[in-house]
Order: sequence, then C-alpha cells, then structure tokens
Amino acid sequence: MIERRWVWQFALVALATVYLSPSYGKMAEFTSDTLINNVVAGPDLRKGQGGRLYVGAVNALYQLNQNLEVESRTETGPRRDNRQCTPPVTDACEEAVDTDNHNKLLLVHAARDVLVVCGSVFRGICSLRNLSNVEQLLYFSDTKGEKSYVASAEESVSVVGVMSYFTTRDGANFTVGKGYGSHDSTKLISTRILQDFGDWVVFDSIIEASAVQANPFVLRYLHDFRFAFKDGGFVYFLFSRTLGVQDTKNFTFISRMCEDDQGYYSYTELQLNCSAANKYNKAQVKTSVDRQHFHMGVCVFAGMFPLQFINNRLVEIIGACYSHHGNINDKADMALKYKCGAEFLPSPLASKAEFALTVEPSLVRKGHMTAVAVAVEMEHAVAFLGTATGEVLKVHLSAHPEVYGRAPGEVTGDKVNKNLLFDADHQHLYITTEKKVRKRLPVQACHLKTDCHSCVNMKDPYCGWCVLEGRCTRKQDCSRSLEDNTWLWSPNQQCVQIQAFSPPNLSCRKTQQVGGSSLSWVHFLLSSHTFRGPVESIRRVRDQHSIRQVVIVLYLLSVSSRMTYKQLDSHLLCCRCISCVTSQWGCQWNTESHSCSDSDDSVGGNHIVKPQQPESCPQFESPEPLLIPVGFEIPISFQGRNLENYMQEVNVSFHIKQSDSEKRIDSTLTVVLYNCSVGREDCSLCKHADTKYQCVWCSASRTCVYRELCPTPQPDQCPDPEITDIVPRYGPLNGRISVTIKGSNMGIKKEDIRKITVARVDCVHQEDRYSVSTSVVCEIGPARRVPPSDLPFEPTNSGAVEVEVEGGRRGTSKVVFTYRDPKPTTVQPAKGPAAGGTVITIGGENLDTATKDDVTVSVGGFPCEVYRGQKVPSDHIETYNQTKKHCTTAGLSYSSAFLRLNSLIFSCLFQFVQTALTKNDTHLQFYSPPVNCCLDSQSLRIVLQLDNVMEELKSFDYHPDPTFNKLAKNIITETSIIIVTVRTDVSPKGDLRELRHSGGFLSLQVKFGHGEWMVGSVYYARKDDIPLAIIIPAVIVPMLLFIAISVYCYRRKSQQAEREYEKVKHQLENLEESVRDRCKKEFTDLMIEMEDHTSDLSEGRIPFLDYKTYTDRNFFLPSIDGAKDPMITGRIQIPEVRRATVAQALNQFSNLLNSKTFLINFIRTLESRPDFNARSRGYFASLLTVALHGKLEYYTDIMRTLLLELMDEHVQNKNPKLMLRRSETVVERMLCNWMSICLYQFLRDTAGEPLYKLYKALKHQVEKGPVDAKVKKAKYTLNDTGLLGDDVEYSVLTLQVLVHGEGPDVTPVKVLNCDTITQVKEKIIDQVYRNLPYSQRPKVDSVALEWRPGSTGQILSDLDLTSQKEGCWKRLNTLAHYNVRDNATLVLSRVLHTQSFHQQQDNHEEKNALLEDDNTFHLVRPADEIDEVKSKRGSMKDKAMTKAITEIYLTRLLSVKGTLQQFVDDFFRSVLCSSSVVPPAVKYFFDFLDEQALRHDNVEEETLHIWKTNSLPLRFWVNILRNPHFIFDVHVTEVVDASLHVIAQTFMDACTKTEHKLSRESPSNKLLYAKEISTYKKMVDDYYKGIRQMIPVSDQDMNTHLAEVSREHTDKLNTQVALHQLYQYASKYYDIIQSLDEDPAAQNKQLTLRLQQVAAALENKVTDL
Repeated sequence: MIERRWVWQFALVALATVYLSPSYGKMAEFTSDTLINNVVAGPDLRKGQGGRLYVGAVNALYQLNQNLEVESRTETGPRRDNRQCTPPVTDACEEAVDTDNHNKLLLVHAARDVLVVCGSVFRGICSLRNLSNVEQLLYFSDTKGEKSYVASAEESVSVVGVMSYFTTRDGANFTVGKGYGSHDSTKLISTRILQDFGDWVVFDSIIEASAVQANPFVLRYLHDFRFAFKDGGFVYFLFSRTLGVQDTKNFTFISRMCEDDQGYYSYTELQLNCSAANKYNKAQVKTSVDRQHFHMGVCVFAGMFPLQFINNRLVEIIGACYSHHGNINDKADMALKYKCGAEFLPSPLASKAEFALTVEPSLVRKGHMTAVAVAVEMEHAVAFLGTATGEVLKVHLSAHPEVYGRAPGEVTGDKVNKNLLFDADHQHLYITTEKKVRKRLPVQACHLKTDCHSCVNMKDPYCGWCVLEGRCTRKQDCSRSLEDNTWLWSPNQQCVQIQAFSPPNLSCRKTQQVGGSSLSWVHFLLSSHTFRGPVESIRRVRDQHSIRQVVIVLYLLSVSSRMTYKQLDSHLLCCRCISCVTSQWGCQWNTESHSCSDSDDSVGGNHIVKPQQPESCPQFESPEPLLIPVGFEIPISFQGRNLENYMQEVNVSFHIKQSDSEKRIDSTLTVVLYNCSVGREDCSLCKHADTKYQCVWCSASRTCVYRELCPTPQPDQCPDPEITDIVPRYGPLNGRISVTIKGSNMGIKKEDIRKITVARVDCVHQEDRYSVSTSVVCEIGPARRVPPSDLPFEPTNSGAVEVEVEGGRRGTSKVVFTYRDPKPTTVQPAKGPAAGGTVITIGGENLDTATKDDVTVSVGGFPCEVYRGQKVPSDHIETYNQTKKHCTTAGLSYSSAFLRLNSLIFSCLFQFVQTALTKNDTHLQFYSPPVNCCLDSQSLRIVLQLDNVMEELKSFDYHPDPTFNKLAKNIITETSIIIVTVRTDVSPKGDLRELRHSGGFLSLQVKFGHGEWMVGSVYYARKDDIPLAIIIPAVIVPMLLFIAISVYCYRRKSQQAEREYEKVKHQLENLEESVRDRCKKEFTDLMIEMEDHTSDLSEGRIPFLDYKTYTDRNFFLPSIDGAKDPMITGRIQIPEVRRATVAQALNQFSNLLNSKTFLINFIRTLESRPDFNARSRGYFASLLTVALHGKLEYYTDIMRTLLLELMDEHVQNKNPKLMLRRSETVVERMLCNWMSICLYQFLRDTAGEPLYKLYKALKHQVEKGPVDAKVKKAKYTLNDTGLLGDDVEYSVLTLQVLVHGEGPDVTPVKVLNCDTITQVKEKIIDQVYRNLPYSQRPKVDSVALEWRPGSTGQILSDLDLTSQKEGCWKRLNTLAHYNVRDNATLVLSRVLHTQSFHQQQDNHEEKNALLEDDNTFHLVRPADEIDEVKSKRGSMKDKAMTKAITEIYLTRLLSVKGTLQQFVDDFFRSVLCSSSVVPPAVKYFFDFLDEQALRHDNVEEETLHIWKTNSLPLRFWVNILRNPHFIFDVHVTEVVDASLHVIAQTFMDACTKTEHKLSRESPSNKLLYAKEISTYKKMVDDYYKGIRQMIPVSDQDMNTHLAEVSREHTDKLNTQVALHQLYQYASKYYDIIQSLDEDPAAQNKQLTLRLQQVAAALENKVTDL
C-alpha cells in the first residue's frame, strides 16, 4: 500500500541523467537506409486502434503500419543548401551543396490529419504533410523569411515540441524549444501557428516575448532540450544547460508556462538536482505516461521527480518573487491568483541554485541510459530502460526500485535511441536503434513459468500465480482474480497451500476442478498424496504422461490429504446405458461405440449421453399389453425412444424368460426396425425410398420420416437442386470431357435431368453414370469463341454450372468452371531408348486441367502412360538371375543423363539382386551377384536391360568356386614367399590375401569377390631363444633401479622447486599487496593535495604567461642562443645616431615583406640554398611571424600559398603522408607558429586548467618519493629509464619554516629526510611562495637554510666538511645526515647575490659539473665503483649494496599511472572534445585540408587524418605538453619532464592510425598506456568527425578574428628586432636579387631597387644588394 500511494498520488516528470565524470518469435523489423532521428505514434495507435508509426530519418520520412510495414515513404533530402545561404536557396548562393536533411521534429496534429515535419535544411523550415499519406505535401514555403525558421540547422542542436491551443483563437499551434545554433533563429522557445491568421503566416511565431526568447539565452549558455509535454493547462520543457563558455558543467532545469499564456508572463524555471551533490547533472532521456489521468516518469541514475512536487515548488518560487522579495516560504497568494502571470508582474522567473528541487538516486547503474518508457500495471509503475549497449532493462519503480529482468529478445549491441514506444495495447515495445525500428518485444513473459515458485521469483509486476488455473498470468487473464488469494502477485514472493478439497473421488482418466480453501502460503507437493485403487489404473495415468494434469487439477490439495481413485465395473456399466449414466462415478454413454466412459465435456454430440440423464438413453418402453395369455394370438405394441443415431434398419429379436427362474426360452421372434431419415438427407432421396417403408419428406421438420409421423401433407415437388462441387474445375477449350456435378435434390431418376450448362455451354447428360439426387455426370462441349476485336470483350471461358430438373427447378453452383488448355514447356529427360520404358516428367502451365482419365500423352506418336497423382517408380538398379524359363521379377531402375538402365539379368532358377557401385553416361560398374544355385555355369545367361531394351552380355562368364591345395611351406621368414596353389580352370583376378592372427599361428585367408577361403596356418620363424629366466631379471632389475633413481631425483627437484615457487609467490603477493596499498594511499593523498591546488586555481592563480613571453618561448627558446636570443632580450646593437635611419629603413623593409611577390621569392630563394638548414628555416619563420603579426590575415594568405605548393609537391612525388611531419620547411614552422597564436586564448580559457592540474599532480607525485639529485631518477615516475632502481628508506618530515624578514608566521612544509638541502629549499620556496609565479620567486642559490635545533643555528648545505665519503665518492648532505627531526624549525633567509630566471639553468649546469668533479652522489652510487668499497658499509644499508632486479620496481609505474589517470584523461578530453568550444582556427584549417584532399584524387582518408594530426596534435599540443613552461610561469625539472614525455608519446600514439602490436619486448612506456590507447584513438577520430560536422568558418570570419588578435597583441612584440634579424638573411643570401630580376611581377613593382635602398640605409653604404 505504501508503494501504491506514492505511485498514484503524484504526477511524475520522467528524466534520466548521466554522470558527467571529468573525463520470442521473430519480431517485426523496419530498417532505414539512413540514421533515424525521430519516431512518433499516430493518434489511432495511441488510442489502441492499430494505427501507424511515423519515422523521421536523415533524408527520408516513413509511414509504417503497426507491423512496421512501409505504407508510404518520401525523400526529404539531400537538398542544395548552405547554412550561410538565406532561403530560398538559388544558384546565386555559390556555397550551396547537396546537404543531408536531418529530421529535427515530428508532431502529430490529429484533429486536422496533419503531420508537422521539421528538418535541418533551409534554416530549419517546417512542412505539413498528410497524416494518412506522408507523400502528400500539404504546405511548404521557403520564402517567408526568418519568421518561418522553426528548427535548427545544426545536427547537434536538439529540438522538442508539443501541440498547444489558445482559447481565444480557433487555429491550432505548437510550442517549440530548441538549442542555440549559429545560423538559427534566436528564439529558443516559441509558439508557432499552423494556419494563416491576420498578419501571421504558417509557422510564424505568434508571441513576441524577447525577455524569454533571446536575452537570457545568449550564446554562452548551451541549451540541450530533451522533452516537452503538457499537463493541467501548462506546457513543460525539460532541458540542461551550461552556465558559460568556460564553465562546461551541465545543470538540469524544468520550465513551465501556461498553455494559454500569450505573453510568456508565466514562464518559470526550476533547477533539478539528482543527488545532494548534483552528481548526475545532465538530462539524457525522458518519459511521461498518461494512464487514468496520472502523469508519471522515471529518473534512472537519479531518482524520480513527482510533478506535484515540481508544481508546488514553482508556486513557492512565483509567490516569493511576486510578494516576498524572492524569499521562499509558504505564502503564495499572488502565485495562485495570477497563476498565468500578468503584464504588471515580474517575468520571466527562475529559482536560485540553492532552492533547486533535489531527490536522491533511486537506482544507479554503470553505463549510459539512452531511452525510457514507463507503463502502469495493476497500479504499479514499470520502467523499460534502453541502454547504449542495446539492452532493454525492466525496472519495478517501487519504494526500492530494482532491475528485475531484461526484456526478451536479441541484443544487437546497437544503442537504443530516445524513441522507445508501446504498441496500441501496451503489450509490446517498439525499439529504435540508429537505423532500425523493431516491434513485438513483449513487456512480460509470464506464460513461460510453469510453477508458482519460478513465477514469483521473477519479481515481475506484470505477473502473478493464478491459483485456480495453476498458471503464471497477468491479473486480468486470471479468472476470479478479484477474490482474495486467487492471484498471487510475483513481487510478494508467496505461494499457496490448500488443506481441504472436494470431491473425494476422481477418475484416474479424468481431469476435474477440485475446490478448496487457502489456509497458508506453502508450495504443494504431489509426492505427498496417497492413491488407492487398481494399480494398473495409476500406472496407466503415469504412462500416459498425464501426471502434469493431475498436478494441475490437484494443485489445491494439502500435502496431508488423500484422494480415492475408482475404476468402473465393466460388468455393471460397459453395456447398459442407464446403468452407466446413473452410476455414482459420473460416467457418460457413447451410443455409437456402445461403451461407457468418464465424463468428458470436450466430447459432445447427439450420440453422447451425459451423466444422470437416463431419459436420454436409447431404450424401448411402454409394452402393451402388459399381460399376454398363452395359446391366444394377441398383438404386442411398444415404443422406442432416442433411436435416431442407429442404422436405417435394425433387426430386433425378442427373447422370453421366466420371471422366477430367469430361464430363457428359445425364440425366432425377429422384426425389422428402420429409420427413414438415415441415408435420406434430402427430399429426392426420401422420395426414392421403397414404397414399403412409407417414408415421406416432411416440410415442417425438413427431414425424411415415417408417413404417420409427419403432421403436414407431403409436397408434390422437392426443393431446387443445390450444387456443392464440380470435378474437375478446369477443362480444355474444345471440351469433350466428363464433368461430375455433386450436390443434392438433383432428381429422383435419370430422366428427371432436363438440361445442364457449364460456363454457359451445354453439357450432354450421361445417364448411365447418374446417382440419385447426389451426382450428375455430363460431357461438356467446346468453349464459346472470343468475339471479334472490334466488339466489347466478354470473358466467356469461366462460369457457373446450372442443372435443370423435372418441374423446371434449377440449381446454380457457387464454384466456377474454367475452360483452358494445358501448356507443356519442359520434358525431362530429353532422350530415351527407342524401345520405350523411360519415365519422363513434363512441366508447364495449367497441367492440372481435366482429370487423369481425360489426359493422353504421346511421344513421337507413341502413347505414354500418365502417372499424374500416382507414385512414379523409383530409380534403382538391380541385377538378378533367372532360369531359361524367363521367370522375370520386376527390377529396380537406374537413371542417368541420357540413359535409363533397368536391370542386369542372369538366367537361373533363382534370382539375385545387386546394386550398382558407380554410374555415368558411358559406364556402369557393379558387383556380380552371388549365384547360390547348383546349376551348371553354362546354363547362366547375362542380359542388360535398358528400359525396354534387353541386350545379352556374352563376354562375362561364371566359373565354379576355386579350391586350394595344402601349403607346401608355412614358415614366414624375411625373404620367404608363400605359394598358394589353386585348382580351377581359370585363374581369378583381383584376389586379396589376409593374415589373421589366431593364437600363436596366423590364419591365411584368400578372398575372391564375396567369397573367402581358409588356405592354412603360417607362423614367423624364430631365432635362437634365450630363456625367460635370464631375460626377465636382466631387463626388469635395471629398469627398476633407473625408475627409483629418477623418482628420487624428481622428488628432490620438485621439493626444491616448490620451495622456490612458494618463496617467489610469497614475494609477489607481498609486492602486489604493497602496490595495491601504495596506489590507494597515494591516490587518496594526491586527491587531498589537489583539492588545495584546485581551490587555488578557482581564485585565478594559474600562472599563465603573458602573450609576449608565450610567443617568445614558443618561437625562439629552441634557438641556438636560447634565452640570450635578441628576440627574447629585445636588444640590438645600433648606434644612437643611426636609430632613426634604421627605424625608417626597417619600415621600408616591412613594406617589402608585405609584398606577396617579394616575400614568396624571398622564401623560395632561401630554401633553395643548401646551407639554409632546418634550424635556420625555423628561426626565419619565427622572425617572419613576429614581423607580420600586425597583419595576420596576410600572414595566413602567405602560409596558404606555401602550403598549396608543398602539398602539390608531396602529392606529385607519391608521398603525401610525409607532409607536415617535420618542420623542415619555412611554411611548416609558420604553421606551427600560426597555431600557437590562434590557440593562445583557447589555452587560457579551456585547455590550460587541465594541463596545469596535470603538471601539478605529476610534480606532486614525483616529489612524494625520493628523487636522486645526481642521476635525476625518482621512485615515482612514468618513465622506466628514470625509475630509481633501489628501494631507498625514507620518511616524511613536516618542517616549520620561518622566512627571515617576512614576519613571525610559520609555514609547514612536507619534505623527505633523504632530500638534499637544495631539494629542501626548492620545496620550501614552492610552498612559501606558492601564490607567486616562478619568475617572481627567489632562486634556490639566492637563499640560505638555517636549522636551529637549540640556541645556536646551523647553516645547511649540500656539501660541507661533514659530508660522508665512501672511497673516492662523496655523498650529498641530506636532512637525515644533519639528523633533522619532524616538526623542526628552519629559517629561510636571502643571500646577497641573486640570479635571473634565464641565468639559473646555466648556473645549475655549472654547479652540477663541479659536483661531478668531486665524485659526488646522492642516493645511488655508480655501479662500476660498488665492488671497491664492499667492506665499507658506512651509512649505506645492505639494501643499497645488494642490487635488486630493476624490473621488479616497474610496478611503481603502474602506481603513478593509476594515480594520474584522471588528470591525463581530463587533459585529453579538453583538447579532443569537438562538442565543446573548438577554436575557429582549427575548424578553418581542417576545412582547408578537406578541400585540398578533395582537389587531389589520390589522397586517401588515412592521409587526410595524418595531415590533420601533423598540423595540430603533433605540431602544437605535443609541444605544449612536453613544455608546460611555454604557457605557464613554472620550472619543469628533468624528472617531471621525463614523465611528461611519456604522456606526450601516448598522445602521439593516439593520433596515429597505425596499430602498434605490443609484446614483452615492447618499451615499458608503451605498455603502460596500451589499454587506454584504443579509447584515445576513438577520441581523436570523434574529434575530427565532430569538427567536420561543424558550421564552416568563412574567410571573412577568420580574417576578423585574426585582425582582432593582431590589434590586441602586436604592440607587445619586438617587431623592429624581428625585421632587423630578417634583413640579415637578405644580406647573407643575396641570391634574392637574381630571383627578383627574373620575376616580371617583381620588375613591375621595382622590388630590386627598393631592397637595395633598404640595404643602403641599414648598412650605411652601397652594397651588392
């Protein structure tokens, strides 16, 4: 009752969410050629009248009946269109191409028999189609402008709608909600009219509420509408949206407004949270069910939202906004008074996030739910959930929802899409996948369960155990289910036990309902019953497999009850009807078989007398007189009753017996008892009866009766003839065949037949074949001729049969006779012997014309016997013998392509049969049959029979069986030959000799054909035998000794191996447990640490580099000069007096560079020089990027031109896949720089945060374990070559750090006691100055660390006089060396000298060099010196000296990888997600590559994939991933850099199409991410596909974007320095002059002269230039 209340008291809105992690018989089926977008049900389907389905797919619209058969289909695309073109699209729109039309919306307007169809082409314009025939287009117009744009032109934007009506207007309308598309109408929610009304046209938006439709829903809010529905006069929209471009987290909302609200004043939003933390935050699928005016739904993965709760909360929100200053409370008077809002009231309204309606998850499952349908069964809600894997789960929405099963049917693996519908009677589901719609997935399978236990174990709300019927059914299918305890609901998990029953007696052959009363809930056991009665009867019940029937009948019996079985008394009941039906056993009497049997309701008829109906038994009664005197003749009369089923005449004998002694006296008293009605079913037959019977046809009862029994006079004429059948029904056109007409009342004698017509053709009566009343035979004449062609044609070859009898009575048949001729077309076989006997098969048309007797076949004028309808002799072959008396027996026949061989005949007294072995057109092979007669072989004759041809074979003779002489020699040696002598006149061929072993001898048998003869026995010769007494010990003793030694050695080795195995197993278990614990602990620690970092990030503390520093590091840090490069320092050596002249000259040089002719020649000239290497080309391209940064659109044009040349070159050289692989040309480096410029803002807005989190998490994980400061190896890393191969002991210390001169505040810092002092300083600086970027922090060498264990302080350093020495090696000092304890206080103070950021790396390298000169080490001493100091343990433990297997520490890689996996996935997802923000430059460049791939015919899809990969992921993202300091103000250590290289390599592998086969020899770095590579590859493929489907970025939009970047950042760059550096190349490679002189365009522009002027000004002299 609890469940029933909460299900039915509320109306539920169904919504399903997905957890956005940071990263029986054959069913009817319809298959679409394209992707299915929408499926809706017609109104008749919803009302349960069969009905239709409407399927909207890409480029097609289908109309299906309820069995998914296509009734109508229309093509909706592709259409020539482009999103930038304004409909109508004409030839003036050059960008228009054939565009797929995705169905965006289907709505059924049943009142006007109209289907609203909206597609993605033509800016989302809709059309109206006939609901009964979708091929009929009722309305479409693309000339109405923007006001008719309803849907979205983008495939990814969702559109929902619902039919609605205004009370003040007659016209219908529909309300639409859609997401935002760049070329769509700005109205996200609009009401559209369906007919012209006033100034409005069809599909016009009739409500202008800009506050709701445009302003709040700006581009940065990404809406995803999932569902729209109506209830209680309101229209509801369910959708999710993000809060901004940067914040991609989705939140789910439901909005509501009045259906009759003509100003959207009632529009109100409410946020829906699934779980307190809103973990499942995006609506994926929805459902609503209208059953008895209750709306309900399901939110799988997140719980359920009752619609009543939603409405109550909305009223609270509206009331608070109206009258209580936005505070939510119980007062809502204004909201109730103005439930549809008003113009003077505030609108639109929305709740704050803290007032969201929250429910806890009711059901949580892994994977994506893609569809849901909800049904109500017996006041219980059941949800059917479609999944991404193709399953349909069944969920009982009780107080504790659970999945109780899966809907039966084949799981195809295809994702179930949002269209999951019920059929008319809610018994089956329509399931839609990407391209298929399947029907008849049953919602329940109760009937498959045959016992109560299995029925209730299903927990299916549809099912229950029907107690009185003993089967598993739905409640409405169980009779008397409304009574208590007669239908046991499956989820209640209970069955019934019955303790009382009736009747107490039951026939062992009979099934009968047994009544009873239910007392407790237990299973009934048949085995507990006791049976009494004849054993044969019970055994017969079991043998006839009727135990199941007994179980069903006795299901209500208690286990302690007894049932009595009785057999009928054959002497008492078997031959007397009255005794049978009046017995206590309830028997019935069969008058036809004259037998008594159990009462059976299924057997009925007049011949069955039911129990307790003795008056229905056939019987004689009422004798008259009762007393008969002896010696006097007295008539005796009696009456018979119920004798209708007996024969026409019955001889009745009378017997007389004494009443006292029962003695019978002989009697010959026999009379004939007859029945007029038997055998005289119609009037004609009745009148034909012998007059002695005095039978008449009684019109009142329409039966033939005795004259005295008919109250009415006999009619003079019988009724009209009735014709029931015609044989045959087809005849030849020329007639002349007999037709048999069957029926009734067709005359009493043959002379009564007056006229017969068949198909309006006279038929001659054949009087000799006439049967009274029932059958007439006539011979038909030829068919009527067809009239001339100029007259109207009247089909005359078919017609009814009409019979006219005496008295003018006529009868016409309902069946039709047809004239037609047979048309033979084929004959098999085509050849046969002239003697005949061949069985041929004739094929053709109309061969069943006439009867077999009417058909004659002749072959070449010779008659052929017809077998139609008979069994044709089978094809065999047989050989047999016969005597010269020719006692032939019909043989079996043999068939080939051209020949039929019937038999091979031998002459003998007896015949013998033999089957052929092989057969073909020219040969027949068989065994000769054995001749078991004693006749002379000369009397045998061989005959070959080919059908009717018989040919004697004289070349084959029989000979007597051979006899053999005794063997002359029966010893077999290596060279012996056994000679067998045969006594016969002819040597047989093909003999087969066999040696069969018998005891110590071998039996020699000779085989000829089927005969075998024993010739004798032979044996093998033996050499000198050695006594067994010597052989056995000589063999067995050494063997036993060898076995014993082997067993001993094996056991010893086994035990040793077992010990070793147990030892290794124990070590591996410990290692596995250690890795598991370490992963769990470190992941927990990392999450806690990263929460602090995340809180810092939320405050905008990601240290992004400014644009200039970002470009400097990306463009020029790889240069030879590094940080000292003039482009980074911004300084060039120019005398002060010449600065103005140089600046003017550089401006002139800049103008030259802005000449495309000059720049192209300049670049070609440089690249043609062999000394212009790859490094110079890259540096030159970077200089060019800075110099042209002010005109990035011009820079892009130059890059496109050079790329086209490069592309043509690679395609012509047949190696297009190599393009853009390396930066070996100027244009490749230009592309890299162009990507860096265009993606800078994307890095800051989107990809920067996950990249920074990944860097921080990796750095934190590395520093949690020991890091060797000398060899740059760490315990925790992703790079196997940088893995610390020793198990170093260490502990974590928390230091209290006081910064000198910055106040008394103490900062806790976590370090390791094995850290060097420099490492400790770095960790302290990272923690103390964590809010400052790296460049603003003090450097390690500029601070000193002082430890104050007492009153005095001690300066800590890596090397001092206390450093430990081990041989010639000196260990770097650590905190453990100084014995610094946990919670020790250290003071950080600055020293006098400082270093800049760019000097620090060089100083580190110098310091490391000094340390190497001193032979220092940190944690691991070099391996080649270990042996020299084995005796000097020092502070190094045994573990440090005893080298372990390095590979055993590879599990640490897995530990680190598992800890960082989430951050790696987040970064990959941010970079490779096309559904979020994609930089316009990426879309623009990828479209450029797509265009060029189409331009070149030999560019494959794989090559295009490589081009895109080389241009973006490998050229830009891998560089940024390897060098985070190119975008962040951070310092990347060597250990962290090594791990970043592993992630970058994984990213590179994911972007390639090549499948890498991994093995044990593969690098550990590749094996580490082998499992994830396939997922990442799919991400890359989806990313490329998603970008291809996006709206194109026009040249104008791209130039606008580039101009904005130029305007914003150009002033920050060292443009003049770049121009000066570029000129150095012009000065060095003066071949440019020759190139310009040879170019006519350059000559026209005097580019050579202008360059010489620039050179003269810059160099202050006249130069060769």
